[in-house]
Amino acid sequence: MAAKKAGKEQILAHFFDDGAYTWLFADGAVSAAYGCAMGQSAYAVCQNGGPVGVKDIDKAVRVLEMAAETGTPVVTFYDSTGAKLEGGLDLLNANARLMAEIAKISGVVPQIAVVTGTCAGSSSICAAAADLCIVADDAELFLTSPFNSEDKVEGAGSEAFAAKAGVAAAHTANADEAARLAARLVGMLPGNNLAGPSVFDFAEPKASLNLAKYLPAEAASALADEDSLVELYGGYGKNVYTALATIGGSTAGIVVTAKEGLDHRCTAKAARFVRFCDAYSIPVVTVVNTEGLVKSEADDQAGGIRQAARMAGVYAEATTVKVAVLAGEAVGPVYTVFAAPADWRIAVSGCTIAPLAPQAAASVLYKEEIYASDNVVKATEEKAAAYRKEVCSAEAAVAAGAADTVSTAANVRAAVVQALDMLASKRAVRMAKKHGNITL
Repeated sequence: MAAKKAGKEQILAHFFDDGAYTWLFADGAVSAAYGCAMGQSAYAVCQNGGPVGVKDIDKAVRVLEMAAETGTPVVTFYDSTGAKLEGGLDLLNANARLMAEIAKISGVVPQIAVVTGTCAGSSSICAAAADLCIVADDAELFLTSPFNSEDKVEGAGSEAFAAKAGVAAAHTANADEAARLAARLVGMLPGNNLAGPSVFDFAEPKASLNLAKYLPAEAASALADEDSLVELYGGYGKNVYTALATIGGSTAGIVVTAKEGLDHRCTAKAARFVRFCDAYSIPVVTVVNTEGLVKSEADDQAGGIRQAARMAGVYAEATTVKVAVLAGEAVGPVYTVFAAPADWRIAVSGCTIAPLAPQAAASVLYKEEIYASDNVVKATEEKAAAYRKEVCSAEAAVAAGAADTVSTAANVRAAVVQALDMLASKRAVRMAKKHGNITL
C-alpha cells in the first residue's frame, strides 16, 4: 500500500490561500474545513489515512449538502485504508447516501477529487464520479485490489494507470502539488452552475497559430493567455488535447484535434470534457484539423461508432458558448460533429471544409474527364486541387454558410477573443425532458 506522504494539515495548508482555513469537523477519520482557494470560497473534505466509518461518511454528506446550499465548490482528499467493518450493513446505507449526494449536486457545484493516498472500493467510485479527479504520483486508485490478482497488470492502481484509463484528469508528483493544482482549478471554475465566470489579469501568448508545424498543445497555447493552460486527461485519447485556460482573462475550455485520426478514446475524452464545461457554462473553443475518425473495424468493435455518436450528441446538446476554429482539414463527420453545432465558426485561410475529401470528390465528380486524360494521376490531382480551391476553401465555406468568418492564422486569437466577447451574453433553453438518451 502507498505510504502516507502528507498529513491533513499539510495538505490543507497547500490548498487554502495562505494556509488559512476554518475547521468544520476536525476529529475522526474524515475532517472538513472551509476557506478560500485562489480567491474562491471552497469546502474541503480530508481523509486522514485511517479506516472510515458511518459517522465519517455522514460528515462528507453534510459538507456536500452545505456546498449545494451555498453554491460553493467542494474538494475531497482521498486517503483511507478502507471501511470500518464494525459498521456492518449500515456502511452500505452510508455509502449509498454519499453516492446519491454526489450525483444529486453533480453539475450544481464543482466537485474535485484528489487522491493523495489509497482510494479503493466505494471510495474509488466516488472519486471517479467527481467533475475532475487528480491523482498524486505516490497514491493508489483501484476498485478491487490488483495486488493479489492472478491477472496482474503492470502499474495497476498507480496514478499513471488511472491517467491511461481516463479516470484521472490530472496527475502530480506528490500530494502537495495535487493540493495546489486543485486550488488552481477551483480558482478557474465558477462557484456554481449559476455563477458568472471569474475574470483574471492576462498576458498575450508569445506565439501565434503555426499551421506549418501544427501540434495540438502549441495550437492551444496560441489561443490561451500566457501561462494559463491546465491540460486535463493528457494520458488518455492522445489525439485530442483538452485543457482549461483563460482567453482574454476569462476561463474557457479548449479542445484541439491532432492531425491523426480520432479513435474511441479521443471521442470519449472530448465528450467528457465538453459536457463538464457545459455544466458550468464555460465557453468551449474547438480547433479542428484532423484526417477524421479512424478507419478501423477494431475501433468500431471497441465502441468507436457509439462514442462518436456520444460526442456528436454532447456538442449538439451543449448550450454553453461554442466557437470552432477550422484550422485545417474539417471533412465530413468531423465538420458535422465539431463545427456544425458551434455558435461561431472561424475558417482559417488555407483550411479545407468539405463533405468528402477533395481527392475522392474529384474522382467521382470528374470521373469521365479524368479517365479521358492521358495521365489519370495528374488529372485527378489537378481536379482535386481545383475542387479544394473553389468548393472547399475558407472563403467558399463563408459564402455557403458553412463558416461565419475568415481569419489568417496570425489573427486567430483576436478572432476568438472577439467571438467570446460577442457571445458572452448568450442564453439558450433546452426542451423540457427528463434527459436525453444518446448512447453512452
